[in-house]
Amino acid sequence: MQFTPQELWNSMGSIARIVLFTLLIMSVASVYVAIERSITFLRARRQSRALADRIAEALVGHDLVGARALTEEARFRVSYLGHLLKVGLGEMVARFDRVGLEAARRAMDRSMLVEALDLKKGTAILATVGSTAPFVGLVGTVFGIINAFAGMAETGSGGLASVSAGIAEALVTTAVGIAVAILGVWLFNYFNSRVEAIQNEMAVSAQEFLDWGEKAVIEREENPALGSEDARTEPVAPLTPPEQA
Repeated sequence: MQFTPQELWNSMGSIARIVLFTLLIMSVASVYVAIERSITFLRARRQSRALADRIAEALVGHDLVGARALTEEARFRVSYLGHLLKVGLGEMVARFDRVGLEAARRAMDRSMLVEALDLKKGTAILATVGSTAPFVGLVGTVFGIINAFAGMAETGSGGLASVSAGIAEALVTTAVGIAVAILGVWLFNYFNSRVEAIQNEMAVSAQEFLDWGEKAVIEREENPALGSEDARTEPVAPLTPPEQA
């Protein structure tokens, strides 16, 4: 027997082939999740950075209505910062005082929980692949050993020729299972760290916004001359989402 991929595949039993096919599906799923999450994180990060610059300009002028309108623009639709500030600004637009500020804090806390779940989409697949792939490969290992003993029984001897096919089958499925598991664990740890970094960014951004809001509220309380018209915080009509690009 020549230990080429074709020869190994031909010598494998149906169980080993099913195991390898299952491991192939698991590896493809891991790669798909990795590509999809990478694209999503890249777009979300770019949009969040661009939105942060625009939001800062609006908040300097106390234009909460304009800032909230920015979060609803189509070009910022996957921005985690936009999702976070949208709910906070909504509460502040409705009521620009300490009560509104506390409502904004609670709304942003809820939004961060929702965003965290959204960011973790697909990571459960990576965790499952990383934890179960070795055991899937082990199934092929067991049946490979069984085939090796069956070969010994058929030939009536324990020579290498009689057991080589079964042993090769067992080793191949074991190796593939371990390789797929390593891929899944590496990808899971990587994207889990990315999610944690984004969560930290959202927490910092939320705190910075709330700090600004607290200072703005105190300034307004100390200087009643800053009315709603100057501060531009109370819309005269409901906000209309911008048209989709």
